Amino acid sequence: MTAPTDHISPELMAFATPSQRRYCEAINLHGSGRGAAAALGVSPNAVNGAVERLRKHAALRGYAPDHDMTHTVPDGFKVRGVSTYYDSEGKARGQWVKSAADDERRAELFKAFVDGLKDEITPAHPLQAPPVCNADLLTVYPVGDPHAGLYSWSDETGSHFDLAEFERVNCDAIDRLVASTPPSKYALFNDKGDTVHADNNKNRTPRSGHELDVHGRHAEAVRISARVKRYQIRRLLERHEQVLVRVDPGNHDPDTALRLAELLEAVYENEPRVTVVTSPNPYWYHQFGKNLIGTCHGDGAKGKDLPSIMANDVREWWGQVSYCLWLVGHVHHKDIKDYIGCTVEYMRTLAAPDAWSHGEGYRSRRSLEAITLHRLGGEDSRHTVHVARLEAPLEAA
Repeated sequence: MTAPTDHISPELMAFATPSQRRYCEAINLHGSGRGAAAALGVSPNAVNGAVERLRKHAALRGYAPDHDMTHTVPDGFKVRGVSTYYDSEGKARGQWVKSAADDERRAELFKAFVDGLKDEITPAHPLQAPPVCNADLLTVYPVGDPHAGLYSWSDETGSHFDLAEFERVNCDAIDRLVASTPPSKYALFNDKGDTVHADNNKNRTPRSGHELDVHGRHAEAVRISARVKRYQIRRLLERHEQVLVRVDPGNHDPDTALRLAELLEAVYENEPRVTVVTSPNPYWYHQFGKNLIGTCHGDGAKGKDLPSIMANDVREWWGQVSYCLWLVGHVHHKDIKDYIGCTVEYMRTLAAPDAWSHGEGYRSRRSLEAITLHRLGGEDSRHTVHVARLEAPLEAA
């Protein structure tokens, strides 16, 4: 049973974020969550939700007085279990708190950041729509495996790549694509997964435990990746009237990718021209006129199986369209194959190969593409930016 939101103790408030503290102080001043909401000009759900997240966070640190938990553990540790013994009158007489160094704490802190600080994220201000757009066109920007935080040493691999280079090439590439794509009314910005190179500071892939070459801390990679996403989406808003954003969960960052989508949803909550997809389903679909687009990272089903998966998952749409397209990442090289009723296309990446990929002999070109589809079905035009072009002035590239 959730405790009533009518008074917040100083002990509980010690675990609050600045936004949560503001709500707590208003609750204590006005005597209830509803009174605090009215005074602050927000909904009661916003106040109650913030307090509930605060209580959950405090409990993870060992503070839940309603359950006789008052012995906290320092940040960087987590409570693994609490044993309390009571006397014959039901009074607590002793307690053991089991704690451990929390190897996954950084991932939990990031999720808590998304869940608990949405109130503090400054939403993007709505931008003026471009004056002329073609409502019969949709431009898809499939960003192949960005890998923010990947480190590549040029002496070892022939290519330099770190967080600064990640930001440079991704921002420059979108600048050049937006300058060349037609002013379609609709745009789909599709991050193909592996948005960040590592899901936490363990610097290993979550499932296989493959050791990763990284630059910077996980939080740095997330922060810079979010900044680059906002830059790219802003550029798309300058060209297109409506922008749909989908971040596919990858095998390098299954948790971070989903949290990043939630963060972007909060950022654009006041921008009616941006819609962010937060579904955790690894297979996602979008219908545009006679076109059906499927997106996934590519570490699951093989390409040959994707057409039948699409036909099964969205049967009604499959029967309504004439052009079906899968956009897939993961392998970092270009591969396009037509199957019966569907084309499956694997996208390249802008990221450089790390030492392992270079040693395995992978030498795929690095590029970013924009594919424009016509409402009646099929590809209308395509624009490509290769990394080599990013060294030339924009007007000459």
